[in-house]
Amino acid sequence: MPRIIVDESVCKGCGLCANACPQKIISLDTGRLNPKGYHPARLMEPEKCVGCAACAAMCPDTAITVEK
Repeated sequence: MPRIIVDESVCKGCGLCANACPQKIISLDTGRLNPKGYHPARLMEPEKCVGCAACAAMCPDTAITVEK
């Protein structure tokens, strides 16, 4: 099963990963802030991830790693 890892310390909460995800399982965690003051991306339903890595490709800060 693929696994998404978000490095929350560098995520700027731009939402590009959420928009790129074909499964629509990534969202911004509006309930908390990372050390830089941004709402980090969060994988909502990890079991639905297909490992396409569209989220990682769109991330301008390389905050997302996809392990297959």
